[in-house]
Amino acid sequence: MWYYRTVGGGRCPIMDTWWQTETGMHIITPLPVTPLKPGSAGKPFPTVIADVVDDEGRSLRGSGGHLVIKTPWPAMFRTLFREPERYVDAYWSTFPGIYLSGDVARIDEDGYFWIQGREDDVLNVAGHRISTAEVESALVSHPDVVEAAVVGKPDILRGEEIAAFVTLRDKVEPTPRLKGVLREHVRREIGPIASPSYIEFVEDLPKTRSGKIMRRVIKAIVRGEDVGDVSTLSNPESVSMLEDRVRTF
Repeated sequence: MWYYRTVGGGRCPIMDTWWQTETGMHIITPLPVTPLKPGSAGKPFPTVIADVVDDEGRSLRGSGGHLVIKTPWPAMFRTLFREPERYVDAYWSTFPGIYLSGDVARIDEDGYFWIQGREDDVLNVAGHRISTAEVESALVSHPDVVEAAVVGKPDILRGEEIAAFVTLRDKVEPTPRLKGVLREHVRREIGPIASPSYIEFVEDLPKTRSGKIMRRVIKAIVRGEDVGDVSTLSNPESVSMLEDRVRTF
């Protein structure tokens, strides 16, 4: 919306699309005559049949699942160089005869596709697939929040619980009440199932020298695993700080 208002002056629609290097073309995309829904990639390109399915291959509506393509398309790739078995195993074996994209999406009541992210960046909370990016965006949309990182914490009953690490703006006091406010804010933005079970206020998050948040490191800390090589971090001291905070979970 900032780009639409500030760069486009409120005159230039932003058209989201979905495709991959493997697909060689736009698979889900608005057309010039398509009404737009901000944040949605629209509907499949004519002749392409795409779907969102559960682990058993059953079509889903309104909730997240595996994004698949059920028909051939003109630009589809035919194999991996010198690895034909890997090609079949990675893209065609989970649901035989159906292309598995490795992305998670949902389809709304009007048939519009909403891309939620890569399978690795999607949480499974009580059977609901929730994008970490969606929860992070909801948290950052609150005026007191500068940045946020969300990972899954293993839970014996729900599969995963949502753990959020939040950096606040200057002079904002990190209080228990604010945690409740942020949880309610996420509930309004996304829904009750996306409300974080854990929120920790931190002064900094592990980042690369280019400023990218290293969610891999945070995920390892929450799961009690080895964080691996952190030599590329611009702020390695943030790792020990996070380890201290996680002990309070």
